[in-house]
Amino acid sequence: MAPLVLAAVDSAPRIDEHRVSEEPIPAPETRSGTVTRILSDLRRGAPGAEQALFELVQDELQRVARALMRRQPEGHTLQPTALVNEAYLRLLGAGDADFADRDHFLRTAARAMRSILVDHARRRLADKRGGDRAQVALKDDVAAEVPDEEIVAVNEALGRLENVQPRAARVVELRFFAGMGEEEIARLLDVGVRTVRRDWQLARAWLYREIRR
Repeated sequence: MAPLVLAAVDSAPRIDEHRVSEEPIPAPETRSGTVTRILSDLRRGAPGAEQALFELVQDELQRVARALMRRQPEGHTLQPTALVNEAYLRLLGAGDADFADRDHFLRTAARAMRSILVDHARRRLADKRGGDRAQVALKDDVAAEVPDEEIVAVNEALGRLENVQPRAARVVELRFFAGMGEEEIARLLDVGVRTVRRDWQLARAWLYREIRR
C-alpha cells in the first residue's frame, strides 16, 4: 500500500493592501458583521434567514469544497456543490443552529465537511477485506490526492488528539480536512500564524506516532 501523506492544502490568503503583517489578517468587517447579524436572525427563527445565510457564505464554502475535492482519489463521486449542500443541511438540520458569529459558523462547517468525507471514505473501504495496516509518511508537501485509508486513519487519531491537544486538533481539521491556509486558520482560532505552525508540527508528530501504534 502506498505511504499515507498528511499534507497541507494551501489556499489564497486575504490581502490587506494597506499593511503587511505576519499576524492573521481579519475578515472584512462589513461581510463578517452581516453574517453575524443573519446568524442572530437565524437563532430567533426569522423567516428567510437560512436562505440569506447560504447565499452569503456559499462562495467561501464552495472554495473549501473545491480544494478538498482536488485531493480526492480519481472517480470520487462526491462533487463540491453536493459537499457544500450536505454540509449546510447537517449544520442547520439538527435544529440547534446556535452560531456565535461568522468564524464560529465556518469552524463548524469545516467539521461537517470532515464528517462527510470520512463517511464517504468508509463506505468506499467497506468492500475491501483485510489489507495491511495503514502506513503513514506525514509529509508537509501538498498531495495531489489523499487515499481513503489516510482520511479514515487521520480522522480516528484526530479524535484522540482532541482529548489532549484540542487546539492542535482544530488546526489539523481546518488544514487537512478543510484545506485552509495558515492565516485563515489563525484568524478563525484567534491566534497568531506562528502558533498555527507550531500546533501543526506538534499535531503531525503526535498523529504519526498514534497511527503507527
